[in-house]
Amino acid sequence: MRISRASKIVGVATLAALSLAGCGGGGSSDSSGDANAVITVDGAEPQNPLVPTNTAETGGGNVVEQIFNGLVSYDENGKPVNDLAQSIESKDNKTWTIKIKPGKKFSNGEKVTAKNFVDSWNYGAAAKNAQQASTFFEPIKGYDEVSGEGSTADKMSGLKVVDDTTFTVELVEPQSDFPQRLGYSAYVPMPESAFKDMKAFGENPVGYGPYKMKAKGAWQHNTQIELVKNPDYDGPEKAQNGGITFKLYQNPDTAYQDLLANNLDVLQQIPTSALANYKSDLSDRSSDKPYAGIQTIAIPYYLDNWKGEAGKLRRQALSLAINREEITKVIFHETRKPATDFTAPVLEGYKDQLPGSENTKFDAKKAKELWAQAEKIQPYNKSQKLTIGYNADVGGHKKWVDAVANQLKNNLGVEVEGKSYATFKEARTDANAGKLTGAIRSGWQADYPSMYNFMGPTFSKGAASNDSRYDNPEFQDLLKQGLGAKDKEQAAGKFQEADSKLLEDMPSIPLWYNQANVGWSENVSNVTTSWNGVPMYYKVTKQGS
Repeated sequence: MRISRASKIVGVATLAALSLAGCGGGGSSDSSGDANAVITVDGAEPQNPLVPTNTAETGGGNVVEQIFNGLVSYDENGKPVNDLAQSIESKDNKTWTIKIKPGKKFSNGEKVTAKNFVDSWNYGAAAKNAQQASTFFEPIKGYDEVSGEGSTADKMSGLKVVDDTTFTVELVEPQSDFPQRLGYSAYVPMPESAFKDMKAFGENPVGYGPYKMKAKGAWQHNTQIELVKNPDYDGPEKAQNGGITFKLYQNPDTAYQDLLANNLDVLQQIPTSALANYKSDLSDRSSDKPYAGIQTIAIPYYLDNWKGEAGKLRRQALSLAINREEITKVIFHETRKPATDFTAPVLEGYKDQLPGSENTKFDAKKAKELWAQAEKIQPYNKSQKLTIGYNADVGGHKKWVDAVANQLKNNLGVEVEGKSYATFKEARTDANAGKLTGAIRSGWQADYPSMYNFMGPTFSKGAASNDSRYDNPEFQDLLKQGLGAKDKEQAAGKFQEADSKLLEDMPSIPLWYNQANVGWSENVSNVTTSWNGVPMYYKVTKQGS
């Protein structure tokens, strides 16, 4: 589900020179840790079976990313480092030759080959397989043919196997950030055995990564997912512990209490209810740092009150009626930063003030004026109460959703209330199916370090995470120009223009940039977070029990 932190891509572009030594950032090794001890971490029930090309949410994504590694991995700062790739080269940014390291094996013993990549990417792109990550293959020649509605084709013409360790990728047009995408889980290889029974594979996946499923049945739905160290993985993310057990919580406060009792080793995000006290509760066993993430509220265009010019004015009014400074101070205790765009400050190319950023500044008077303008175009149907959907199982969203709803009621006189979904899976199911009856929280956690990643997968026509069903050809063209730019400065300029178009249209309302508020137990050390806010689980060490 993404300007680049890697080297500038002009002329002969290559990732071959990326050193494996560059991936070791963040925390020193603890020699007293037990390399066989299993760590316990919090998680949420995945929306779908654990097939990489059909995993587009964090519940499943956090697990998939431990089992499957691909051509490159990302270090703590988002820099790509070679993993399965030996080299990724192009003379024109359009045709790429990818060589993988020989002798690598999946955790079931199958050999990793170039064909595994081609087969997996073709599977992810084909319409007949209905994979949520399908649009990540859109740049590849032949994607349109295999992804079209009703298409039975399943092989993109732009993918060619040269030999066991080499394949080529022809893009429709040059793309400035193509190499930076390749660490995202949609691009990982799956073994040949996966395609014999993908449903069974999703319950007990096999990959090339630092961990593997403990055994068949290791996924106990709504309870836990057990992973163990993969001895056949020898890439840059080699595990320093014996495995990971994801405990699937229904309530983030329960997870926090388990952490305090040392019954949970790592909590990815401190719940909102504990932000005021977690630093004193945990002493030096916590961290707080910005990452590539943002919280937004999406409002579907298929809802009558939010269509056309009237809908656009109302979206702008909602944004202006929200006092982000107050919420981030009172509820989040300044562990969030009010958003002024749709990307994130940690990304190269980010600008804190763009044309349209004024629509994110609290101004109740202007909000009422815009709402009144909308009323003249199309009266608001009060029988369709505006709700803000959120999941109750992870993240602790109820408190801020209620605060936003109250501000909108007080500043616009509009009836607004939160709508709780029991699980993240249920919320995503309605959003993906286009069955939302109101707005929904639609935060984004980057898949790879690029401004494009915050806009392409979330606002492009047909993208799996386009919860608002936004469709603007002018915006699409700006993204296209950014991807085809000759250098990162030119790309950044086009992506900033696309960002400004979103700030005008407001398909979603940007709220605040996220920070990773991570906590850990007395039993572990070497806990660090990556560039996208996820703990680097493979680095965590634990005392034996």
